[in-house]
Amino acid sequence: MQALYYVGPERLEMRDTEDPPLAEGESRVRIQATGICGSDLHAYHGHDPRRQPPLILGHEAAGEVVEGALAGKRVTMNPLIVCGRCDYCLGGRQNLCSHRTMIGMTRPGSFADFLTIPDHCLIELPDTLSSVTAALTEPAATALHGIQRLERTLPRPLAEAAVLVIGAGAVGLLVGLMLHQRGVRKLRLADTNPLRRQTALELGLDVFDPGKEKPGDDTFEAVFDCVGAAVTRDMAISAIRPGGAIMHLGLQDNNGGLDVRAITLKEITFLGGYTYTATDLLATVDLLDSGALGDLSWVETRSLDEGAQAFADLVAGRTAAAKVILLPS
Repeated sequence: MQALYYVGPERLEMRDTEDPPLAEGESRVRIQATGICGSDLHAYHGHDPRRQPPLILGHEAAGEVVEGALAGKRVTMNPLIVCGRCDYCLGGRQNLCSHRTMIGMTRPGSFADFLTIPDHCLIELPDTLSSVTAALTEPAATALHGIQRLERTLPRPLAEAAVLVIGAGAVGLLVGLMLHQRGVRKLRLADTNPLRRQTALELGLDVFDPGKEKPGDDTFEAVFDCVGAAVTRDMAISAIRPGGAIMHLGLQDNNGGLDVRAITLKEITFLGGYTYTATDLLATVDLLDSGALGDLSWVETRSLDEGAQAFADLVAGRTAAAKVILLPS
């Protein structure tokens, strides 16, 4: 099979390689569409010690099972491989599994013609859901998980709150679209990339450049930081109103500190959101299939053998797409 390998910092190359072996309780999936995640870009820069080259990256995927329990079925997948036995798994918080591993990190990922994955990770797709749209399940479930965690902390419905979303990449844009779909009227997105701002604007979202326009101190009751950098954490803490809640979804860096004095004096709820649960993934498949998030015209498709160039374009900000999805070459 062909696969796009991460071979070192900012180096990707297509290789011919053997099909991965199939273990008991696993399925072999022919990949039909796979998205480039921000964490793949993090690894691409050599900033993720968990992803060691040479490695096939990729964990946002849809495809067809060619061997295994669901042979012949179209599926998306939970890229987290969990034990099912620890306290977190038994309590329904599989994303925090004490023994979790992940495709595209601890084993070959989806930037390939085929991958193998445990049967329990597979989610069968409805016939009405395209593979390209289904490949958005993983980032969309991350957005949904974050929204649901945050809204449980607010004293009134999220739809009535003033909400700021920092970052109009895939997760940030999906958060914005989901909030809009939930009836949030006072919603703003912040992004420094003019192409991404234009994409968000065309989708009917209120977006601004935080480099030119500050969001305003003590303005928002809820903030979603979908970048996760020192500067965006500072922005979130300044923008949040006393008694508000911040959902930290991005993982760009771990630099700088938090203004814990402001968090304390403003009685801010600061939350982290890591991936999703199995229930989140199932709910997201239904949401995407319903068409409630629009036509998804902001997604760009390229072939797998164009993957190295796609990474370079994303890093340089040369694409207006919030998500690039790779298709078989």
